[in-house]
Amino acid sequence: MQPVWIIGAGGHAKVVIDTLRTLGTFDVLGVLDDDPLRLGTEVLRVPVRGETSHESIDRFGIEEAIIAIGCNRARAVVAGRLAGRVSWATAIHPTAHLAPGVRIGEGTVVFAGAIVQPGSVIGRHVIINTACSVDHDGSIEDFVHIAPGVRLAGNVQVGVGVLLGIGCCVIPERTIGAWATIGAGSVVVSDVPPGVTAKGIPAKSSKT
Repeated sequence: MQPVWIIGAGGHAKVVIDTLRTLGTFDVLGVLDDDPLRLGTEVLRVPVRGETSHESIDRFGIEEAIIAIGCNRARAVVAGRLAGRVSWATAIHPTAHLAPGVRIGEGTVVFAGAIVQPGSVIGRHVIINTACSVDHDGSIEDFVHIAPGVRLAGNVQVGVGVLLGIGCCVIPERTIGAWATIGAGSVVVSDVPPGVTAKGIPAKSSKT
């Protein structure tokens, strides 16, 4: 069994822990979280044992972890803070389908029922959430969150830190700029500039 720690004690951590247990190859040893009220609590029977600091990494001898935080910016901050101190595990649920040759970056999680088609490249610390799909030749950069039920058509380019809200769709060959947010249920038919929120059918942009 491969020992691993979880960073973040919220609801997203439950899905990460469940995925790791379903895989049957990981031993989840503990959780780190910066909320002092969570210290001493449990997430799916895994104890919250400390904060996300270098001191905790050293105290518990942590070698490998997954950042189980849904917020993209928070995930990026933690990854930067602990860079070089731990290795980042990748978790792919056994019911997910990844076509041969798909590339997945460190720290990325792929949840139950997700589909990633040929030619796609997934970056670091990405969340490919429950029952979403990335069609052929998709490019998903670091710290993206693709929420449950999202549908990305072929050749969609998704920039760093983008949040694709639950159930949204993107037509082929569109680009979504870094740190943009796509509202739940929206349909993207045009390129989305960086740093904006786009929502509706068709999705229209406004500054965040």
